[in-house]
Amino acid sequence: MADSKEIVISGSTLSPGFIQDLLPAVERTALLYHLSFLCLGGFPNLERMIRDQAIETQMLFGSSEAVLLKCVGTSSNLDTSLFPILIKAVEKNKPKLAVIYLEKAKTWIEDIISAVDDMVKRYEQQIKSVKTCTSDVFKEQKETKGKIMEQTVEMKALEDALAELELELKKNVDDIEEIQKQIEKNTQELQDLIKKSAKSHSYLQVLFGFNRKYKNAAIRAKQAELTPLVHEKNILRNQGWDIKNKQIDLQLKLANCSIQLGAIPSPVHLKQVQKCLKQIRKILVDLKNFWEKVGVTLETLKEKTFAGDELIEDLKDVKEEFLNSIEDAKQYWQTFGAGCQRAQGIFSMQSRDAYKFLEVNPSSLSEAERNKQYKSIMEKLKKINPQVSTKAAITE
Repeated sequence: MADSKEIVISGSTLSPGFIQDLLPAVERTALLYHLSFLCLGGFPNLERMIRDQAIETQMLFGSSEAVLLKCVGTSSNLDTSLFPILIKAVEKNKPKLAVIYLEKAKTWIEDIISAVDDMVKRYEQQIKSVKTCTSDVFKEQKETKGKIMEQTVEMKALEDALAELELELKKNVDDIEEIQKQIEKNTQELQDLIKKSAKSHSYLQVLFGFNRKYKNAAIRAKQAELTPLVHEKNILRNQGWDIKNKQIDLQLKLANCSIQLGAIPSPVHLKQVQKCLKQIRKILVDLKNFWEKVGVTLETLKEKTFAGDELIEDLKDVKEEFLNSIEDAKQYWQTFGAGCQRAQGIFSMQSRDAYKFLEVNPSSLSEAERNKQYKSIMEKLKKINPQVSTKAAITE
């Protein structure tokens, strides 16, 4: 779950704030590649491997941009095309008109599902490629590590500090998972309450679990229970990002110690790249599931609401409430489309500008220049915050 702008669709969740996790993962990926390039680029074979993986990821981000653009277009079509037709169908009792446009919407959604599925598969392959690259670096590191039998006191201290941070991060992850379970349990209970209170026509309310004001006291109470849980999860999430940045800082210092002693540093930043790619892939899977649920529920809307004279007659009695539901749904899709557009813009910027470091041979850099780049990357990493990304996505 993300925040109060949650959307709930038949058990699958995706909010306009889904980029709260997506954007930081995208932004961190190039920075982590850059760190890997600086730490390992002085070894020609490793430089080539990292360059190949970074270029492949850059291309992958370009394709991701195109998929998100489809999401933006479909969100806009739902807002400007489908919903006005549904309004006209309800006002003038023309179910056939609604059915035609619901079929069109289903085609748009099927096209997105196919495109997202293809991207998920490509991310899976890239994760495997980066993992193989990381393993190859470890092999070379093992071969050269024998040259240095003694650790410096500084390296031992850094490794001990990293071990403590790893334990701290594990506890943070466990705490987030526990909070997430509570959020999911409460959200399911909220869904059940909404479905019980919804009338037979209210498929838009089931489809778009927007944060509207319910009169039902039980629903309001359950919504209130979710607020502190989401707040606590956001606090834990931010703490986790702080721990990760501390890890990267110590890992850089450890890498520098290894380089000065003539050894290949551990490919820790490549392992972080894998985690970022996995996070992006997971969100794309959620995105695919989201659109699949939308498609199923639009089909239900067509079959149960706009098919059969009896249901059309029932609809006449609740026309105003149904039209209000459509207006609420329009507002949601405008926000969702804006979020997708923001995410698309980040992918575009990343694929275009964030990999320019590959144009410079890292072995040609002086120690002062390398340290300058290290510092610049760390400053950028510390500025990446999921809360900031979400606000930017909603407001820009």
